Amino acid sequence: MSMLRRERVELKTPEQIAVMRRSGMLLSQVHDMLQEAIRPGITTGELDARAETMIREHGATPNFLGYHGFPASLCISVNDVVVHGIPGDQVLEQGDVVSIDAGLIIEGWHSDAARTHIVGAPRRQADEDLVRITREALWVGIAALATADRVGDIGAAIEDFVNAAAGDALSHLEDFGGHGIGSAMHQPPDVMNYRTRSRGPKVRPGMCLAIEPMLIQGPGDWQLEDDDWTVRATGGGRAAHWEHSVAVTEHGILVLTAADGGREELAARGITTAPDPLLA
Repeated sequence: MSMLRRERVELKTPEQIAVMRRSGMLLSQVHDMLQEAIRPGITTGELDARAETMIREHGATPNFLGYHGFPASLCISVNDVVVHGIPGDQVLEQGDVVSIDAGLIIEGWHSDAARTHIVGAPRRQADEDLVRITREALWVGIAALATADRVGDIGAAIEDFVNAAAGDALSHLEDFGGHGIGSAMHQPPDVMNYRTRSRGPKVRPGMCLAIEPMLIQGPGDWQLEDDDWTVRATGGGRAAHWEHSVAVTEHGILVLTAADGGREELAARGITTAPDPLLA
């Protein structure tokens, strides 16, 4: 996450994007493994250990571990924790809303993606709606990138969708957003999830962006815990977080951290994805 800033945007070559696609595909597989592993009774620390083991077994490096002192390979945020939850001895229970944010590095190139899960059953309808709308907001933002003139068009599209889908029932986590990604995990430009005064830089081939809506039930008030990482909602609601890393190419966009490159979700919105270097 990052605050607004104006700095030079790193533009990637097709060869560099191809390596980022490999990084993103492995990260997608890590998320698939975690989705299978989540169950009542497992601890967040166990999930973190499984992810680190899988990442390293494939010759990659977790990019969260040690980042500004962060002590784990995953951010695992449960219920009213919005982002940056630190894995540990917390035991997951039936009905918990669990957001997992993860990233890794292959040959110096980063990937970053997040998914939100509901543990077991029963599930509250409000939680189902939260997770569904946040995921849909992500794809609305990705689709907006395909035709965007400026990066700020992504946040405008997300804001309009969330307002129409949820009204006052959900709020954005303000002051946090997505970012550029490439030879570092967090790079310019900032990718906010709502309209800002600055529309951001022009969208250009070679840009790689992490788009990541974060929504909270009810008011969007939050506080930073004493560990200087955990962001907790203070209005009594739960939160969800979905994220993908996306490349802009001469031939369209490619979702680097989706198994199919985003083909199915974007086709449903009338968008054809760029050729996938993993299929070349």
